[in-house]
Amino acid sequence: MSLFSAACVASLNAEFFTADFFNRIAQQYGQNKIDDFKDWQSLIEDAEGLDDYSKLNLANQFANRHIKYQTDTQHWDKSDYWATPIESLGSGAGDCEDYAIFKYFTLKAMGVDESKMRLMYVRALTIDEPHMVLIYFETPRDIPLVLDNYQTKIKPASQRKDLKPIYSFNGQGLWLAKARGLGNTKPNSSGTKDWTNLMTRIEQGQ
Repeated sequence: MSLFSAACVASLNAEFFTADFFNRIAQQYGQNKIDDFKDWQSLIEDAEGLDDYSKLNLANQFANRHIKYQTDTQHWDKSDYWATPIESLGSGAGDCEDYAIFKYFTLKAMGVDESKMRLMYVRALTIDEPHMVLIYFETPRDIPLVLDNYQTKIKPASQRKDLKPIYSFNGQGLWLAKARGLGNTKPNSSGTKDWTNLMTRIEQGQ
């Protein structure tokens, strides 16, 4: 059985967090990581009945607290690697892409509509480097909220002048971002190679 099957991507429910799952986590990442995964389970299960904004704050705080920032070269000895949520939490480290991916799938498991979320590539102007964040918007006309690992407080995109949007995407497609606002996007294609590879590895149980 896959450790993180395709069905569980959509819903990390009680049936996912089985005794067998925790045994596999202990074997792969060590017994000391069990508590982190149990906390993750509680986070998802306790979100029932909460509004989206509360879920955003809980998922954002959890990821920023449990994942230590490391570059892909430092952590994976690769120039670029998109970790699955289990890899990020199990290893306890990741870069900006890994934070955004972890938050995306956690919020999806908490019941947040996927159509309201996108992973967005931006230019972090203060350090002049590419960066990834997760954005959320209640409706396509709303200014999106930005979930970041650099600035841990969730803010509207209009208050993040330090970020220059490049493009955004989720499981439903890829959008090119207009420079005027992170939420004002345009459908462009069906997805990205990195996203496809990530989903394949998730289905393989990584």
